[in-house]
Amino acid sequence: MLKYYWYISTFFRKHGILVLTTIIGAVLLFSFAFPLLLRTFEFKKRSYVGVVGHYTLTNLPPNIQSEISSGLTRLSDDGTAVPDLSERWTVEDDGKTYRFVIKKNIYWQDGKELVPSAVNYNFNNVQLITTPNDVVFKLQDNYSPFPIVVSQPLFRYTNETYLFFFKRPKLIGTGPFQVLDYKEENARLTELVLSGPNEIKTYRFYLTEDDAFSAFKRGEVDILPNLSSKGDLESWNTVTITPKLDKQSYLGVFFNTSDPLFSANEFRVALNYAVQKPADDTRAYGPISPTSWAYSNVGKPYDYDIDRASERLLAALKNFVTPIHFELVTTPIYASEAESIKESWVALGNKAADQCQADTTIKDKTNCQNLRMNIDIRITNFPDTNNFQAMLVGEESPVDPDQYNLWHSNQPTNFTNYSNTRIDKLLEDGRQIEDQKKRFETYQEFQQFFSEDAPVIFIRHLMKFDIARKGKSQ
Repeated sequence: MLKYYWYISTFFRKHGILVLTTIIGAVLLFSFAFPLLLRTFEFKKRSYVGVVGHYTLTNLPPNIQSEISSGLTRLSDDGTAVPDLSERWTVEDDGKTYRFVIKKNIYWQDGKELVPSAVNYNFNNVQLITTPNDVVFKLQDNYSPFPIVVSQPLFRYTNETYLFFFKRPKLIGTGPFQVLDYKEENARLTELVLSGPNEIKTYRFYLTEDDAFSAFKRGEVDILPNLSSKGDLESWNTVTITPKLDKQSYLGVFFNTSDPLFSANEFRVALNYAVQKPADDTRAYGPISPTSWAYSNVGKPYDYDIDRASERLLAALKNFVTPIHFELVTTPIYASEAESIKESWVALGNKAADQCQADTTIKDKTNCQNLRMNIDIRITNFPDTNNFQAMLVGEESPVDPDQYNLWHSNQPTNFTNYSNTRIDKLLEDGRQIEDQKKRFETYQEFQQFFSEDAPVIFIRHLMKFDIARKGKSQ
């Protein structure tokens, strides 16, 4: 034994550094070089996609979530829920209990079978009970949109070894794409690599559209989906730009109804009539998407009518004891539209002031000049919804027609501070009624009376643009 020990120790004293270097090189080779070579020679389509927004591994864009996993339900084209990971569901306890039967032979991407106990939605004030076949949700109150809520994809989080010694979260779903790799910086996702049956997608994340355009020009990405503008790429003959109308979103002027100036319905209605709206199918009429089963074109359209606008402004004359002066806030992409709206409102104020002076039935002309409008426009990338008078911004329509969070008077997310007891009651009823026909009737009434109050000027649905280098597509 001593003889062997002497041989071995002598060998390592003489060649130890070489052996150690060889071992480290082999580890690096198998850890990095081989996977890289395998990826290089994988016969899969590769795409590099730019995404705008602040995201994390636990807060991914909906389209990426749906590539990685599925929910108990999924959404049909008209926004209704249909089974996905569940076979069916029943509603019990007068609408307070939802029982979902889980499909058999559904597996996570790591090979484990999806069982009811793995359903891990974390809802406030909801009791979750599992059986061998079912998942039961017990709600405190009736909530008819609940089947849409559970269309949210399900995920499991485990830990994976990272850089030999470190651990980091790993995202596992049930869908066709698996998370291959990701990068983070300052607590936000900067890159996410997904591997599917025939494709590897690399998503790269940017905080603004300008950042995404710059990345496209540098060659970091080849595809920019769902952008609000074309940037300066329209003149590039190597680029394909595909416009698409997003009827799930709209551009509108939102009024802070707690501001004394905009608390008067006559003033909001006057401003509404004075704004030009498109005459084609891009026109938006209300907060519920026209693709929704609950949509009903029963509200006032407020087509451009400067005479009626002036009439409504004169009806509110007594409210203007000082000159009309307010600020319109918007983002850079809507700056030109904000200028056009300002011009229309200034023209309205001048017309109404002149009519006031000429109207012999108005004896006291003191307030006539107060109708002339002085409007400031403030451009900002991030409008403050807690501090504004009027705001021109885009807004998403919820998939379900439920508008409770945005318009009910006791909700902190009601940033316009809109308050109407009749609307409150309709919103409360709409989220509690199970029968879709009755829900439709409730939301039809909501759309009608909401439009009469005009807390928002609905202008148009938003146009989105898919930009890609020729020969590249998502």
